[in-house]
Amino acid sequence: MRDGRTRLRGSVAIVGAGESDWVGRLPNKSALALHMEAAHNALADAGLRKEDVDAVFTAGRNMANEVPEYLGIRPRYVDSTQMGGCSFMAHVEHAMAGIVAGLFEVALITHGESGYSRVGMPATRWGDDSNNAQFELIYGHAGPTTGYGLVATRHMHVYGTTKEQMAEVAVATRKWAALNPRAFLRDPITIDDVLSSRLISWPFNLLDCCLVTDGGGAIVVTSAERAKDLPKKPVYVLGTGEAVSHQMVSQMPNFDRWDAAIVSGARAFSMAGIKHEDIDVCELYDAFTIVPILALEALGFCKPGEGGPFVSGQRTAPGGDFPMNTNGGGLSYTHTGMYGMFAIVEAVRQLRGECGPRQVPDAKVALCHGTGGTWSSAATLILSTEIP
Repeated sequence: MRDGRTRLRGSVAIVGAGESDWVGRLPNKSALALHMEAAHNALADAGLRKEDVDAVFTAGRNMANEVPEYLGIRPRYVDSTQMGGCSFMAHVEHAMAGIVAGLFEVALITHGESGYSRVGMPATRWGDDSNNAQFELIYGHAGPTTGYGLVATRHMHVYGTTKEQMAEVAVATRKWAALNPRAFLRDPITIDDVLSSRLISWPFNLLDCCLVTDGGGAIVVTSAERAKDLPKKPVYVLGTGEAVSHQMVSQMPNFDRWDAAIVSGARAFSMAGIKHEDIDVCELYDAFTIVPILALEALGFCKPGEGGPFVSGQRTAPGGDFPMNTNGGGLSYTHTGMYGMFAIVEAVRQLRGECGPRQVPDAKVALCHGTGGTWSSAATLILSTEIP
């Protein structure tokens, strides 16, 4: 049965994409300044002004009205849905619904985070009175490395996934980063380098873990009709999906599969009306090397337990038959804390053919997928320069 939302397929397009002037370690820029730089660059890319924007979407630990105030925008619609690093992918779905409903015409989705330098960043959301602190921290759950490690360990036990297979992800992603002059880490690494790097939380070594950086990104979304009059090639939204299954990792329904991603991916593919073999490039959240492996399984690119063999042999590296995380990902490009925006920006640039040495030839359809919390939420986008 086809998704009833199929009528929305191709109704909106991403017409602008940009990032902060630089990403990395930026102690002289606040989180809001990074929002501003990214928004300025995305609007310039779209050929629009801030006066054209009538909806602002953002996620973080600030109030929704702080970003438009800082940018000098008075929107008629705001959305601060916060479901972790995949929030910006969910915002695209929300923007599509609002535009089709006639609530607004031009949506600006922004991200800015001083993840390393902590300039203008509020305190962590895991306060002493949070559920995480009260019911998990006391039992040894010390944040993402332990929470994601629980699922990695279970996957290894059930399916025989190996640390060498996880290391394949880090090595392939670094090869893409070597082609990206903005990437934070560009020196080549080997499987042995990953396995011999410092242990962080078993089974993760240092090179299995994402970066901690500062940076920002933004995209501009409008109707497909209006997109035709703007300077850049429109990137149409063919399919979307989002889902939440839990907050605390102890409440995860299954420890050897990613339930939220299964739901969000199925919704996106159903809405888009395309097959897996139609995808030319994948941008998958990679907070840890295990995350893309489970995403590939949940999204249906391979069967449960086959994610490790799927990425082996550098299949996802430059020159492989499954281009993945072509900017260098959160493992080697940048990871400010919520990575999803950077995956969307890279997908847009790949579809426009703007990626230089790392460009995937003839890329016409891209999939973006992200996570939030500790396997808690997921959001999936399928994008294309053509509407099938």
